[in-house]
Amino acid sequence: MKKLALAIIAGASFTLAACGGGNESSETASEASGEELYQQNCSGCHGQNLEGARGPNLQKTGAKYSQEEIEDIINNGKGSMPKGLVNEEEASKIAEWLAEKK
Repeated sequence: MKKLALAIIAGASFTLAACGGGNESSETASEASGEELYQQNCSGCHGQNLEGARGPNLQKTGAKYSQEEIEDIINNGKGSMPKGLVNEEEASKIAEWLAEKK
């Protein structure tokens, strides 16, 4: 039982680390575009071309959700996507960019 719990925790930690990606660029959020922020922080789970990988396909996200709804999902998480992967300013830029995808 102890080994199972340890395996679950290790797997979850790996998944969260892979999705977050971190902002490895020297650009600040105010300088980076929504697309750049997406590539730096979201593409590990949602794919370089929004095609989906471990996370869902986002190619037509703007047809399904408003910019505000997308921002809420980014800020608060949904399903297996954890909250807080990016700050609020970055979330706003990513949501604005994704809302255009229809």
